[in-house]
Amino acid sequence: MSLLIRNARVLLAFESPPGCALRGRAMGDWPVLMGADVLVEGGTISKVGRGLKPFRGAAEIDAAGRVLMPGFTDCHTHACWAGDRLDEWDQKRAGTPYLDILARGGGIMSTVRAVRAAAPALLAAMLRARLERMLALGSTTIEVKSGYGLSKAAEMKMLNAIAQGAVGFAGTVVLTALLGHAIDADAPDGEAFVRETIDSTLPAVSAKFPGIAVDAYCEQGAWGLDDCRVLFEIAMQRGHPIRVHADQFNSLGMIAINTEWSARGHAMRSIDHLEATPPADLGALAATPTIGVLLPCTGFHTDGRYADGRALVDAGGAAALATNNNPGTSPCPSMPMAIALAVRFNKLSVNEAIAAATINGAAALGLHDRGAIAPGMRADLLLLEHRDERMLAYEFGDNPVREAIVGGRLVRLSRANASF
Repeated sequence: MSLLIRNARVLLAFESPPGCALRGRAMGDWPVLMGADVLVEGGTISKVGRGLKPFRGAAEIDAAGRVLMPGFTDCHTHACWAGDRLDEWDQKRAGTPYLDILARGGGIMSTVRAVRAAAPALLAAMLRARLERMLALGSTTIEVKSGYGLSKAAEMKMLNAIAQGAVGFAGTVVLTALLGHAIDADAPDGEAFVRETIDSTLPAVSAKFPGIAVDAYCEQGAWGLDDCRVLFEIAMQRGHPIRVHADQFNSLGMIAINTEWSARGHAMRSIDHLEATPPADLGALAATPTIGVLLPCTGFHTDGRYADGRALVDAGGAAALATNNNPGTSPCPSMPMAIALAVRFNKLSVNEAIAAATINGAAALGLHDRGAIAPGMRADLLLLEHRDERMLAYEFGDNPVREAIVGGRLVRLSRANASF
C-alpha cells in the first residue's frame, strides 16, 4: 500500500534513521517540519519533504497542518492479567502502604492466583481487548510482560497467551519474561522458589522464547539484589537482554550493578521506575547506555511519587516513558496520559516527553526501526487532532489521535471493551 500524507507538522523528522535513543539535550532538540509531506510505500517511510509526488494509486490524507508524529511505544506494561484489585485499592486509599499489602499476600499475589486459575484462551482474549484500546490511544508498539504466573507452568502459560493475543493485532507486541516479579507466597520455601525459577523456569523460557528480555522486580518483599544478580547473569549467558524494575520504593543497589556490567560491555537494556533513586545514582545511570524508564501513571494512582526525569536528562541520560498498565498500581492504557503526567511531575519538557514516548521507548525494547520519521523507518504514524504538539501534554483525559497508520496501513481505531 502506498500512502501520501500532505501538509503536516511533522515531529522527529530526521534525514536518516537515528539508530539509537536520544540522550540529554537531544531529547528536546529534534527536528520539526512544517507544511511537510510524508510518502509511505510498502510499510516503510519512503520520503519526507515538501511537494512530494505520490506513487500511482497511492491513497492521500490532507493533514491540514495537524501534527504527524511517530506512533507511541509503550515499553513497560503488564497488560496480560485476570481478576481485579478493587478491594486492594480501597485499602490503599485508607492509608495502607503497598508493601504492607504485598507482605500480607495481596498485591501481585492476588493477580497471580487469578492468572493461574484463568484459561489460556481467556487470558489471550482479555489481552487482545486491552491491546485494541491501547492502539486506539496511539500505542502502535506495546511491550507485555509475564510475571503473574511465577511457576514454570504458569509463566509459560502467560507467555503463550501473550503470543496468542498478539495474533492478528495490527500493531507490534513485544514479549518480556518477568521471571523475578515476586516471591511466591504460596511456596513453602522462598529460597527454593528462587532456585527453581533460575534452574527450571529460565531454561524453559530460553528454549521456547530465545532472546526474549528477562526482567525482575528488585525490591523489599520481592526479589533481592543478590538473587536478581544471579538470575540476570545466567540469563545473559543464555543470550537474553536484561531489564529490571528498580528503586520504586527503596534503592537497593541495582544501578551500581549496571555500572559494573556496563564497564564490561553488558549494560542492562533499561532500568524502570526510579522513584527512589538518589541524584548521584541518576548521574551514574546517565553515564551508561541503559535507558531509564519513567512510569508516572504509577505515581498518580499509587502514592504521588515520581522519578526525577529532569535530573536524568540533564545528566545526559536517555529517558523513556510508559504506562505500566497493570491492575494494581497503574490501571491506565493511555500514553497521552503518561505524557501529560511526565511533563507535570517527572519535570520533562513536552519535546522530551514525546521523545521518551516514541524513539526512546522503542530503543528500550531494542527496536531501532521506529519512533522517528525518516526514510527507511517503519511507517507507524499518528495524525493528531492538534496543530501544536504541546496540546499532547496540556490536555489530559481525552484521546488526541485522529488517524493511526501501522506498518503503512491506515487502521480503524476501535475502543474495544476490555471488561470480562
